Amino acid sequence: MKQGVQGVTGAGTPPGPAAAPAVRVPQQARAEDDTVRERGAAPGAARGEHTHSETPIPRPRPVVQRSSVRGQILDALRTALLAGELRPGEVYSAPALGDRFGVSATPVREAMQRLAQEGAVEVVPNRGFRVVQRDARELAELGEVRALIEVPVLMRLARTVPADAWADLRPAAEATIRAAATGCAASYAEADRAFHGAMLGLAGNEQLVNIAEDLHRRTQAPRPGPQLPRARTDLMSDASHHTSLLDALIAGDLDSVNLLIKEHFRTV
Repeated sequence: MKQGVQGVTGAGTPPGPAAAPAVRVPQQARAEDDTVRERGAAPGAARGEHTHSETPIPRPRPVVQRSSVRGQILDALRTALLAGELRPGEVYSAPALGDRFGVSATPVREAMQRLAQEGAVEVVPNRGFRVVQRDARELAELGEVRALIEVPVLMRLARTVPADAWADLRPAAEATIRAAATGCAASYAEADRAFHGAMLGLAGNEQLVNIAEDLHRRTQAPRPGPQLPRARTDLMSDASHHTSLLDALIAGDLDSVNLLIKEHFRTV
């Protein structure tokens, strides 16, 4: 049984450790592909997924071990998407990705289905999943929708939420600084999403938080053109907006809050 679950590395991303942590893959997650192998067929053949003539996928790097194999794969795929290692427009089959991660196709397919729900990939019948290619206009439109939702909500909360509640969000803001300092776009995206979710969570509206999170993930799609990750300096600048905004919210400085929120959404 294969036991390693790793991320995907490529040009322009910080090198990871040479060895991946061992992960035990649940037996049921491999049962389907094991049955296929016993019948002499290639993994994924039962679902009509073809693995020949695919673009070679870079060897993976380790990710933080978690209890869920699918969760590890999902994190690794998100990292690969943000790093441009899974290229927009390309089709990837679950068996081929599973082979790279050292797991069966099942958890990969489940993770890809989740990414399809988030709009990061689309299902290609009998082949696998195509990475969605968003143009600059679509990304700008998504950013505008985020601003239309988050800015008025945060301004309303700035007038009603007490300072100590904003102060409780300091660890989340500092987490974005630490994530930005690593230069890892995927780590920063998750910390950024968590911080924005924590702020909007003060509204007590779960549907609002879910919609905002979905929009946030959609805006994290690979940018058009050469797939280069965001520079560390850009991430640090973006993260600094969080601490400045939190300082203004704690101080009750509504004019500064308004300016900082609008400036932040011009740069995301």
